[in-house]
Amino acid sequence: MNEQFPSVLLEKAVSEFAKLPGIGRKTAMRLVLHLLRQDLGAVEAFAGAMTTLKREAKFCKVCHNISDTETCRICSNPQRDASTVCVVENIRDVMAVEATQQFRGLYHVLGGVISPIDGIGPGDLQIESLVERVKAGGVKEVILALSTTMEGDSTNFYIYRKLAPTGVRLSVIARGIAVGDELEYADEVTLGRSIVNRTPFNGSF
Repeated sequence: MNEQFPSVLLEKAVSEFAKLPGIGRKTAMRLVLHLLRQDLGAVEAFAGAMTTLKREAKFCKVCHNISDTETCRICSNPQRDASTVCVVENIRDVMAVEATQQFRGLYHVLGGVISPIDGIGPGDLQIESLVERVKAGGVKEVILALSTTMEGDSTNFYIYRKLAPTGVRLSVIARGIAVGDELEYADEVTLGRSIVNRTPFNGSF
C-alpha cells in the first residue's frame, strides 16, 4: 500500500530520515512530525548541530577516534596508561568500553573488521597505523577487543600475525561476551569483566 502524503515537503523529509540505519518509514514519520511541532529555533539548532558535526569533526591522529581537535581527549590525557592499547572496531565500541570504567589505557579504532564478502580488506582499515604505532615504541600490551564474530576473529588473527614480530604482548577480551555478539550491545558489567579478565592471545581461540 503506497503512502499518501498531503505534502511533498513532508514526503521528502520522511524519505531523508528513513535513510538512517534502523529508522523505518513509520519512525521517520514520527520524528519529522515531532520536529514540525517544534519552534523554528529548535529545528535550526538540530540542523545546525548536524551540519557543524559533518564539517568540523576530526579524527584523532593517534587513535582515529572522533575528536574536536587533532588529538582526542583520551590520547592527550597524561593520566591514561599509554603502554596499553585497546583495539576496537568503531567509535561506538570506545564509548562502550569507557562506560565500564575498567580501562585506563588508550585505544586504536580500526574503522571496521576484515570482511571479504563486504569488500573490506586489511588495507581499508587502520591496521598499518596500529603496526607503526607499536613499532614506534612505548606500547607494551595490545588488547584485541573486537566483536566475537567470524569477521572479528579473522581480524584478530590478521593483527596477531602483523604484530607477532614486534614482541608486544597480545591479549584478547575474555569470552564473557557471547560468540556472535557485537561489543557495543554488551552490558557494562559483562564488558568490564571481559576487559579485566583478558587472556593472552596466541592466534587461536
